[in-house]
Amino acid sequence: MAVELLSNVADHASLPSSYVRPESQRPRLEEVITDATIPTIDLTSLNVVAQVAHACSSYGFFQVVNHGVEVELMREMMEVALEFFRLPAEEKAKHYSDDPAKKMRLSTSFNIKKETLRNWRDYLRLHCYPLEEFAPAWPSNPPSFKEVVSRYCREVRRLGMRILRAISLSLELEEDYLVKVLGEQEQHMAINHYPKCPEPELTFGLQAHTDPNALTILLQDPTVAGLQVLKDGQWIAVNPQPNALVINIGDQLQALSNGRYKSVWHRAVVNKDKGRTSVATFLCPCNDVIINPPEKLIADGSSAMYRSYTYDEYYKKFWSRNLDDVHCLELFQS
Repeated sequence: MAVELLSNVADHASLPSSYVRPESQRPRLEEVITDATIPTIDLTSLNVVAQVAHACSSYGFFQVVNHGVEVELMREMMEVALEFFRLPAEEKAKHYSDDPAKKMRLSTSFNIKKETLRNWRDYLRLHCYPLEEFAPAWPSNPPSFKEVVSRYCREVRRLGMRILRAISLSLELEEDYLVKVLGEQEQHMAINHYPKCPEPELTFGLQAHTDPNALTILLQDPTVAGLQVLKDGQWIAVNPQPNALVINIGDQLQALSNGRYKSVWHRAVVNKDKGRTSVATFLCPCNDVIINPPEKLIADGSSAMYRSYTYDEYYKKFWSRNLDDVHCLELFQS
């Protein structure tokens, strides 16, 4: 029910028991490394491909600057996202659904039909490509929502294709290899809102997970940190960087690169003093695309790490599990 949305309450005095993690599963915020960095790549620099290769193989995450998405558009996207979650409860209730199959829905946590413990998050999930098919059903309130989000979707999709071409070159493949092999890629968006949390040390905004898609592009809240990435067994805070977007490798690029590039565990933590909003864009292979590595990456006699499968098969398996179960790719090993 929409009444369960966290954003319908201005201030939460205490953490409900349905959000409290067992001690062994808590975020241990005092152990997080806050002064480390993931790579930042200036997309106008001369050695972008080499930097992408290093970031994808060593971190699975990187930030990009001078990426071509207008800074003013990023600001507008963040503002309209905040406006949406500030809407009255009865307005947001029009869009609420617990059905993961719906192509536009407002919900809370991750998958409350399956979960025993919840995540401190509300989110609006949108299908975004092709825009003319999906945008008419998007919220009409705030009044600028459809126009701003549509413009942002176009620009971020263009950036995603640019990144995929750089990744192809970094694997010494033809520049358009990944764009072609992934087919007519779907594009989804999750507009996440993590309200102020009275006891952030006891819960998550989103527990550790990998992304099932190919490539994710994240617009972070410029004032509040929350994203953390697992690197060498330690959690690293990905602090917001002015005008940057965060890129991460999804499970399908790990499979297509035959394990050279990593889809790594990441999570969102919450804050006692400030709410946080983020906008994640997911580029997803066409459902009937068969995922397997190119011959060039197994020509040295090494075997494919994962059996061939369609993205539709993978996505259904991903959603049938708990979010923090074993890496879903392990279920597809050769």
